[in-house]
Amino acid sequence: MSTPPEMHEIECTLALLRIQPRELMRTNEDEYRTLHRDDLELTRTQLIAAMHAHPILIQRPVVFANGSACIGRPPAAVLEIL
Repeated sequence: MSTPPEMHEIECTLALLRIQPRELMRTNEDEYRTLHRDDLELTRTQLIAAMHAHPILIQRPVVFANGSACIGRPPAAVLEIL
């Protein structure tokens, strides 16, 4: 949280996860609504910029191993890439 990922790192993470930006976002966070990130007109770049500027919006943990990535919720999901 103190060192947010760069936008290109978020883009690479999305590619490894094979998901869209909103799927990496914590949509239940107050910031998601108060910053109007629930606006369906926002572009991919705008959503990635929001995650960079407000890392609380990023699902965590994201685990990277063996050239793959996985969101660690539930924790057992990580076993698939180990």
